[in-house]
Amino acid sequence: MSVKIRLMRRGAKGQPFYRLVIADVRSPRSGKYIEAVGFYNPRTEPSTMKVDEEKVIAWLRKGARPSNAARVILQKTGVLQRWEETRARVAR
Repeated sequence: MSVKIRLMRRGAKGQPFYRLVIADVRSPRSGKYIEAVGFYNPRTEPSTMKVDEEKVIAWLRKGARPSNAARVILQKTGVLQRWEETRARVAR
């Protein structure tokens, strides 16, 4: 089973917000997911992003791959940088 970290759209028409979820690649965009690990609201000024860093890093260790949009959010929050640091530390 291949697992992705991706965005799941929620909210009313024209008023989206997104959950950052861990999901099987075969499930639809807003369908079944394994675990919610954060959220993103582009409608606030500035945009609101909250990510549970420990859960995301644990899923990355298990082999989960972020989608392009999720990767941008993880970079902005600094989670991917911390993930790279821990991988480099373990590799030594």
